[in-house]
Amino acid sequence: MADESGLKRHVGGGAARVLGTAIRERLPGFDVEGYAAEVAARVGPLELKDRVMVMAEGLRARLPAAYPEAVGVLVDSLGEDLVDGAGMYAQGFHLMAVARFVEEYGVAHPEVSLPALVEITRRHTSEFAVRPFLVHHREAAMELMRACAADPDPNVRRFASEGLRPRLPWARRLPEFVADPGPVLEVLEALRNDPSAYVRTSVANNLNDISRDHPGRILDLAERWTRESPTPETAWTVRHALRTLVKRGDPRALALLGATGGDHVLAEGLALSPTVLDLGDTLEVRVELANTDDRPHTVIVDYRVHYVKADGTRRPKVFKWTTVELCAGERRALVKRHRVKPVSTRTHHPGEHLVEVQVNGAIKAAAPFGLRV
Repeated sequence: MADESGLKRHVGGGAARVLGTAIRERLPGFDVEGYAAEVAARVGPLELKDRVMVMAEGLRARLPAAYPEAVGVLVDSLGEDLVDGAGMYAQGFHLMAVARFVEEYGVAHPEVSLPALVEITRRHTSEFAVRPFLVHHREAAMELMRACAADPDPNVRRFASEGLRPRLPWARRLPEFVADPGPVLEVLEALRNDPSAYVRTSVANNLNDISRDHPGRILDLAERWTRESPTPETAWTVRHALRTLVKRGDPRALALLGATGGDHVLAEGLALSPTVLDLGDTLEVRVELANTDDRPHTVIVDYRVHYVKADGTRRPKVFKWTTVELCAGERRALVKRHRVKPVSTRTHHPGEHLVEVQVNGAIKAAAPFGLRV
């Protein structure tokens, strides 16, 4: 068997056996071993989402033909709820197939499918599965999401945000909400100072996505939330929601986060070590900030790595560094360690890369380093 890594390794014959065993307790006669063997035989060359679809297809072939009856069996087989903050990938990978079953076969039955999605998200997540319902049964799905935003279960409240992200990674986009995020923002109002960090992270990610298309709208919302809800939770949500705008140096975003005086702050003596790395090595970035003003300033420091692409051009990726409060005339040395490691979302190529240091969104220093692959 080929070596497997990433999330897909959790979706195969073993996951099918776990799910099938739970189903058999509610549906005596369910062919657990046949289901597990079929899934194991088919998933070998497939990636995560296609593997999940194989599991869903195997369920459709073995569950009652009437969809409402079939989904009822699945809901009764879901098991215990997730604990607060556990996260969808903490356990229960086999339940990805249940959500996919509803997504693929349940759109014609919103009256049973939508409640099923809530029960699934109490144990795993339905953020992907709800997308076709938002397209084909928008009013019913939005009514559900508004109710979920007020649910006592933080996993369900997170679903109200994550399921509505117009550009949710790995999921189909929601073009109507990309064009007009108003209905999404109405749901998020109830979650701006949610006590769960798990929920607030989703809200911030959702707003950050929307800020790419509607920066003014998100800035207006952030200013209003800051004024109307002066709590640490809301402040955290706003800060993380504005991260893309801060990286772009948007003056309103910077002002909301208390950043000042970027024009008076220099980044001097930028040094990279080593200057040539092998993939997997760690790059050390050193720089000294200098406040040339006679007043103190708070500055947000980020750094950009320009990665070499296959065609030899470079594409930047911005990384957070720190927020620094500098007294008048103060100099402050900063050190950052950045590991250049293989990741699933980026293919590394050899050549001369570039590091830039930016202060309040403005590039202040740059230096190259070489990468061997």
